[in-house]
Amino acid sequence: MKKISWRTLSVIIVMMVSLVYVFPTFKPTLWPHKQINLGLDLQGGMHLVLEVETDKAVSNRIERIGQDLRNQMRKDRIKIAGLDYLKGDGGGINQVSVTLRNPEDKKRFDEMINDEFRDLRVSPGDNDQTIILDLPDQEADTIKRLAVDQALETIRNRIDEFGVSEPDIRRQGEKRILIQLPGIKDTQRAKDLIGKTAQLEFKLLDEVHSLDTALKGKVPPGSQILYQVEENLETHQKTKTPFLVKKRTLLTGAHLKDARVQISSQYNEPYVGIEFDRKGGRIFEKITGENIKKRLAIVLDNKVYSAPVIQDKISGGQAQITGRFSAEEARDLAIILRAGALPAPVKILEERTVGPSLGADSIRLGILSMAVGGLLVVLFMVIYYRLAGVIADVALIANIIIMSAGLAGLQATLTLPGIAGFILTIGIAVDANVLIFERIREELHLGKTLRSAVDAGYSRASLTIIDANVTTLIAALVLFQFGTGAVKGFAVTLSLGVLASLFTSLVLSRSIFNYLLINRKIKALSI
Repeated sequence: MKKISWRTLSVIIVMMVSLVYVFPTFKPTLWPHKQINLGLDLQGGMHLVLEVETDKAVSNRIERIGQDLRNQMRKDRIKIAGLDYLKGDGGGINQVSVTLRNPEDKKRFDEMINDEFRDLRVSPGDNDQTIILDLPDQEADTIKRLAVDQALETIRNRIDEFGVSEPDIRRQGEKRILIQLPGIKDTQRAKDLIGKTAQLEFKLLDEVHSLDTALKGKVPPGSQILYQVEENLETHQKTKTPFLVKKRTLLTGAHLKDARVQISSQYNEPYVGIEFDRKGGRIFEKITGENIKKRLAIVLDNKVYSAPVIQDKISGGQAQITGRFSAEEARDLAIILRAGALPAPVKILEERTVGPSLGADSIRLGILSMAVGGLLVVLFMVIYYRLAGVIADVALIANIIIMSAGLAGLQATLTLPGIAGFILTIGIAVDANVLIFERIREELHLGKTLRSAVDAGYSRASLTIIDANVTTLIAALVLFQFGTGAVKGFAVTLSLGVLASLFTSLVLSRSIFNYLLINRKIKALSI
């Protein structure tokens, strides 16, 4: 038994592995591996441009500062005549106005600000007892910038858990986010998942004041009316139930550790079980321990999901969100809670749905152009180089198979520019063989034997081929690193094509020549 060379063995292994990854694209049931992912321009999907309402992030911060001010003044026994929020030119809250009841509390108030709120900017109000507090411009700009960064990361986490293959999510300008979701069918569900702010809050119900009186317009200070919206899963009719809820937030979703869909053993309906981190668990245990027999509202984006009566102190840091969910709604809510809340609401500026028919036309035309280009190259190589041209054509076919396997194995996305990269690679693949064949011709004209001419042709052309392909690979990697969307798709196929071309031209075609020269012992080669 003849010894198999390392070249032959590597060719066998690479081609077998490549075929394993390529076959599922054409026969999905043949192998358990995944198929080649198609981009938005090929399989259709959703294109969204979102704008983060960064002014709302500043308003949220100002409101939290107002609550902290009220709590600290109550603790320091500083009496106030009123605490109001002032709106700026954009309509959002950007200042807190505090009016002291007693002028003699002004000194104690200033000391409190210096000790606890030294980052705030303080300015005088309309009279000596009114103080205006707001954030410095630099701090406000930082909050806006971080709001967009956090929104981008939160949306990416939600989409990753939703299961979209190779989404394109990137920042566009100061406060916009571009999202492309290939293969999305249920566009409304995707928009709900992406755009929901998901501010989870736990608040006590105001059971002292009358709900009816509040509904007539007389809402007591420190309380608000929120609604629970329930939908009948059979008739799809919605009912709204009002609740009088205290404005003070006792616990937020910032302390969530996990959220999972579970099935109620009593009603056989899905609900979302949530688990707090250690600090959140302690806060939740304290809230439930101090408010037994009171109702605790679970509020998400100012909508009440449930308001159970606290029967006993709850330790362990676990709670339930119920609301007559469908399985899909419960799953989406769990995804949103796990991914975290958006720091500010987002609004959709642009929405486009790319139909699969456009993608089918793109695929058909792309494959047609690749087939025509490949056929012309194949015919040229056979006519010009004869038997050597046939070897180059075999290497070219292997090159395309290896590239396709690379796309499937890496789960990269094939886009329309990616098909252009495929077509370009066909030319790159035969270019290396042309250099080798021309070098072999020169060696044969010098009177060398066929085997020595082939050895010299490969050894002397290899360095040139490697230099040319490595510089192309560097350019492709730069395109992938700094490019976006379609540019990345082109860079991926170009990179795979360069690597496959190096292998097929220097290893695979050389193995075929060695087989003909050593095993078949041919004495002449038409080249």
